[in-house]
Amino acid sequence: MRRATEAMQLALPFRSGWGGARKGAGRKPGPRPRTRHRARPAHRAAHPVHVTMRAAFHPLRSQHLFPTLVLAIRRASSAAPERFRIVHFSIQYDHVHLIVEARDKRALSSGMQGLAVRTARYVNDLLGRRGKLWADRWHGRALSSPRAVRNALVYVLMNFRKHARSALPPGVDAFSSALDFDGWVGGRLRRLCAHAAERPPPLRGSAVTAAGTWLARTGWRKHGAIRLSEQPERPS
Repeated sequence: MRRATEAMQLALPFRSGWGGARKGAGRKPGPRPRTRHRARPAHRAAHPVHVTMRAAFHPLRSQHLFPTLVLAIRRASSAAPERFRIVHFSIQYDHVHLIVEARDKRALSSGMQGLAVRTARYVNDLLGRRGKLWADRWHGRALSSPRAVRNALVYVLMNFRKHARSALPPGVDAFSSALDFDGWVGGRLRRLCAHAAERPPPLRGSAVTAAGTWLARTGWRKHGAIRLSEQPERPS
């Protein structure tokens, strides 16, 4: 009888406190999810791309740093404009927005890689620092319609309004390519109309390359010129 009881006890399942799925287990997400390391989607030369680059170092938006960042953008865009070019940009506190064009997926990847490396080298040399400048992989969103391009133009060139602590008067961002843009209501601007207190040194010549795609050059205009008071919306 004793042996039978022991045998029955040995047959009972043993539950361990280790292993298996547990509620709340796993790495906790940070305040801003990182861009997943997966293959980039196919790229069409006819579609501009809205790019966001997030920095591990800040502030990027300063009078001291702005000319160096613009120099890196200008050289990256002019290195091989038939393959990769930067059409517009804006520099914010800890990130950069761009609208770029590229001949194909490979040109887009190599162009963005070149820009990231060049910018990091220039900034580190200027500040005498070491370490990475960018916190994450760049994020790109293809713009496949006139409406999408216009929305992206407002988002990039007017992004300073999104981060402002209070309402701002009509105007443009001194830390962007706004003065090189001819799509404002009334045409190209001759002077900056906002953020005079943090205005960076004036630039000599254009920092960007003229758009080559129909969408970024002409197509978006079917939805109207951009007003100096427009507020950016979150891209869809």
